[in-house]
Amino acid sequence: MKSYILSIDQGTTSSRAIIFDEDLNIVTIAQQEIPNYFPHPGWVEMDADAIWESVKYACRKALEDSGLKNTDIKAIGITNQRETTIVWNKKTGMPVYNALVWQSRQTNDLCEKVIRQGYSTLVQEKTGLTIDPYFSASKIRWILDTIDHGQLLADNGELLFGTVDSWLVYKLTNGERHITDVSNASRTMLMDIDSLTWDEDLLSIWNIPANMLPEINDSSHIYGYTDLLGCKTPIASVIGDQQAALFGQTCYDAGQCKNTYGTGCFLLFNTGNMRINSNSGLVSTVGWKIGDDVKYVLEGSVFVAGAAIQWLRDGLKIIKTAAESEALANNVNDSAGVYVVPAFTGLGAPYWNQNVKGAIFGLTRGTTNEHLVRATLESLAYQTYDVIEALIDDTGMRLKSLQVDGGACRNNYLMQFQSDILQTRIIRPVNFETTALGACMLAGLAIGLFSSYAELREKYQVDKVFEPEMSITQQGKLVGGWKKAVKATMEF
Repeated sequence: MKSYILSIDQGTTSSRAIIFDEDLNIVTIAQQEIPNYFPHPGWVEMDADAIWESVKYACRKALEDSGLKNTDIKAIGITNQRETTIVWNKKTGMPVYNALVWQSRQTNDLCEKVIRQGYSTLVQEKTGLTIDPYFSASKIRWILDTIDHGQLLADNGELLFGTVDSWLVYKLTNGERHITDVSNASRTMLMDIDSLTWDEDLLSIWNIPANMLPEINDSSHIYGYTDLLGCKTPIASVIGDQQAALFGQTCYDAGQCKNTYGTGCFLLFNTGNMRINSNSGLVSTVGWKIGDDVKYVLEGSVFVAGAAIQWLRDGLKIIKTAAESEALANNVNDSAGVYVVPAFTGLGAPYWNQNVKGAIFGLTRGTTNEHLVRATLESLAYQTYDVIEALIDDTGMRLKSLQVDGGACRNNYLMQFQSDILQTRIIRPVNFETTALGACMLAGLAIGLFSSYAELREKYQVDKVFEPEMSITQQGKLVGGWKKAVKATMEF
């Protein structure tokens, strides 16, 4: 009799529930979209209750569509948008403010204040991170400053903080468990990534009381039990979405690397049991922890990737669906010198410029929608190139290949252009759902359904490999144009 695992993949624009069988085949997928709110330019918020309701709906719909019994689901794994910050009342279980999404820049001033106070080096040494609104610490501070009596309530132990994983576990266990894993905790800018504990100095910088924070645990671990599906089901893994994708891509060894093309673009490089500090604008963070085995990664976070394609669809209305972008890009021979720098929420790695705005260069009377679409797709590849370039500077290692996942990697034009710009092999798996797959694998390890990394590797299947076709000369010319566009954007 087969065993099944349900993975909750809670993202920026939707919540999905995916049921996998013990051979890691997808049985069914259910999804519920969630709106984002933009109260002011650069602010991005979500309704935390809507997140929870969407997860409930997706999980129950997935079970219903699968035709399985609730007892067939042997475990639930959770993977989530990471830095998104929720604060709720401990007594009522109600959020005290909207969730502040990882993209949101409303804490710019708070971060700049802490930088001016001279804490940049200390924060990087302890957390591996750069002080930026991206991470959770300044978001917590902003919420406490914004709501009535926020600091007093927090000091009195009446408020709880969590990234989305903590919020979901809290709701799934009917308020019994306030908990997170090392990968999510490492993105708060409040955890020392060497000791894997909340740090008093960091809490003091932001004046955040420790009683708000969840307990930190392994990524593969029984977190508690839920009756969401109508029976007692263990929650057996929690891991941030990008680390989950690295795990799902079976990048278990130092030197392996993956890039996820989602709302943002996230490149993670496994550095093994050794933390490597970046001098090139990347962040060092925790990959996962299973027992005594802790994996560290170097990460480059691009804030706008798939969101740029959504902008073409929803903002400019050039395309009706994201899939149309590939055909339009192939309708022209090149981008005709057009470069799009999609810094809609600032620039992430390796630039970390939170104030820069997006820009388009090289427009002429001959520029068409096709050129603009092609240039927008190419911006994803160029931003990935910048992160890889920083990675090479930090490690001295050149990539033999890059494993890819996320919605935009379905675009064959983008993947081929990525291979050309990086001058390296791009490996796309059969199963694009590597984020949910990683959570499934970790849950399976926790309950003994899987026994080892080797067993999981055997189940990994490759869909397509893209090899470089562009000359070094042409590649250099295109990259040079991109560098000029980014420099001009940052100087504007």
